[in-house]
Amino acid sequence: MSNAATTPVIEATGLWKYFGTRAAVAGITLTVAPGECFGLLGPNGAGKTTTIKMITCLATPSDGELRVFGLPVVASNHRALKARIGIVQQEESLDPDLSVEQNLTVYASYFGISPREAARAAEALIAFAQIGERRRDRIRSLSGGMKRRLMLARALINQPELIVLDEPTTGLDPQARRLVWERIRSLKRRGITILLTTHYMEEAAQLCDRLVIMDGGRIIAEGRPSDLIEVHVGAEVIEVYLSEAQGADKALLDRLTNSAWQAERVGQVLYLYIRDGHTEAAALALLADLEFTHRRATLEDVFLRLTGHALRD
Repeated sequence: MSNAATTPVIEATGLWKYFGTRAAVAGITLTVAPGECFGLLGPNGAGKTTTIKMITCLATPSDGELRVFGLPVVASNHRALKARIGIVQQEESLDPDLSVEQNLTVYASYFGISPREAARAAEALIAFAQIGERRRDRIRSLSGGMKRRLMLARALINQPELIVLDEPTTGLDPQARRLVWERIRSLKRRGITILLTTHYMEEAAQLCDRLVIMDGGRIIAEGRPSDLIEVHVGAEVIEVYLSEAQGADKALLDRLTNSAWQAERVGQVLYLYIRDGHTEAAALALLADLEFTHRRATLEDVFLRLTGHALRD
């Protein structure tokens, strides 16, 4: 096996980033393998965007070691690294005065791609984004889903080995979101390494081979989505909806917070985290006169257990 195939695409060791005295990223260590879809999850202010900016040469680390494609992320390597990375930003950044096709060919010129090669690449990418019938339309006439697919296509114009997706489906309806997911899966099948940030836990579970959950600039969990669910939550979740009287009934709450399962109360909702069938039966036997929902555990349960239920701006 070649060294290129085994060298991590991203390797961060003890990575820090300070803004004044505040540590936005506080000593994180992570590795992303070639061909992997790796997720960065976390609430607002967790350090995800700052981490991405360091990886894509838009911010300078304060301390620690950061390598991309085996190269140190230092100023002398920025140009070479940027040529191998594609970025889909959260904010829509297409040129509204240009057509779909022109947004691709003009962007290609920034990488020194010849007009003939740019036209050939644009043709293929317009087909990839499934917007061939809109190729000559101005950007302002496109739907949100079409714009996101075009941004994804534009990020591929330089044939990157790493593509960074920052909240790629924010604001899209379910149909448009799933079409973007399929485009991302096609990139995975081609062996392109993907770094993904998202607030949609289903998106992370569907697309990521591995992920980290960040909070306060630190990594608080890492692993495959299914493993994180098993370790931090279990197989099933029962949500018990308490009335005001039930929420004040200490005897009832003591029964429901049985040591056989983990329990967490958020307002008037009590979450019971169930790991096996025997425990499930025991918990359900206590709920005959209560309002509840019984469902499979998800990555969202992991996220909320580790980062909390409080809203953050």
